[in-house]
Amino acid sequence: MVSIAFTGGGTGGHIYPGLAVAAELKKQLISSEIKDSKFRIFWIGSSAGMDRSIVEAAGIEFFGVPSGKLRRYFSLRTIIDLFKVTGGFFASRKILKKQKAVLLFSKGGFVSVPPCAAASSLGISVFTHESDYSPGLATKLNTRFVNKNGKIFTAYEDTIRFFPQKLRDRITVSGNPVRSDFRNADAAKGRTFLGIKDDTKVLLVLGGSQGAKEINDLVKAALPHLTELYTVVHQTGPNLSWDIPAADRYKPFPYIKEEMPHVMAASDLILGRSGAGIWEWAVLGKPMLLLPLRGRGTRGDQIENAEFFQKAGAAQVLSSPYTDSENADIQELMLAVNIIVNDDKKKEAMAAASAKIGEKDGAGIIAGILYEKITGGAGK
Repeated sequence: MVSIAFTGGGTGGHIYPGLAVAAELKKQLISSEIKDSKFRIFWIGSSAGMDRSIVEAAGIEFFGVPSGKLRRYFSLRTIIDLFKVTGGFFASRKILKKQKAVLLFSKGGFVSVPPCAAASSLGISVFTHESDYSPGLATKLNTRFVNKNGKIFTAYEDTIRFFPQKLRDRITVSGNPVRSDFRNADAAKGRTFLGIKDDTKVLLVLGGSQGAKEINDLVKAALPHLTELYTVVHQTGPNLSWDIPAADRYKPFPYIKEEMPHVMAASDLILGRSGAGIWEWAVLGKPMLLLPLRGRGTRGDQIENAEFFQKAGAAQVLSSPYTDSENADIQELMLAVNIIVNDDKKKEAMAAASAKIGEKDGAGIIAGILYEKITGGAGK
């Protein structure tokens, strides 16, 4: 039995791309010519939070370990979290040893650091992926555990320059892994779910699974204008502080789950943050309006991601209403929306630029390299 370990978590953005790789790897192993080789994939994630429910829903065995948040600033909670990180290391080491893992793939997030350190201490090859334009703290730490038999995967070509020269021969630019559900999405199914006609223009507003107050407030203020041009499909998150009833031209949802790929495929324009999830939009070739998370509590990764997509011609970046020097008000949003809805050439150019970014099959590329490591290149 060949055991393959995955790790990552804390947010869906660190779990769903990993699940995409796991699904593709499973497909490659099943279709290989090595008929007698049995394998299993398991996941090491946080014993608290959403990790277990998401991973187990995908049919993957889950092992929970203690996890502590990694901070760039001093906090009294850091002392407590250091004990959790240490506990996570020893718990991960025990799991990896008992399950006899042949390699560990990390999708990042603070929970991934102890398993990567544990794998390295056991001589298990570590593979890690960075979703954002510049590497986060977890990736910077995890790359210390990537030996010559492992790999560092990046979504963006330019990300390579952020790593030391000695590590660059271990880097593969893979793009971001995206679940096959998005590559196989059906716009007709999305329209049926939404109850709209085929010729209806759709603006999809996303703020992540928990919603985004900044985006929700902007949409609330601009809604009368937006619904003149689009049917607005709005994933609000579960804690919306205001109540606007659903209508023919406004369709709010706390969270869209299995239907999201189809809803996205049915959309003409997407407004949202600029985390790793925008690669799902790119796979479907969608023009984007991006309002990146900024300010205190973020390292600026979403700003970098958004600027890359804007420079590529796939998106327009809106300024933030929560900063004094910039003001993303109704006028700025409506100007951007009006230009896109009335300029077919611009909309088509943005869609083409978006689709070009989404061409790279991150899940397939990463799974292929993991497959080669597991099988030694045999059976494919």
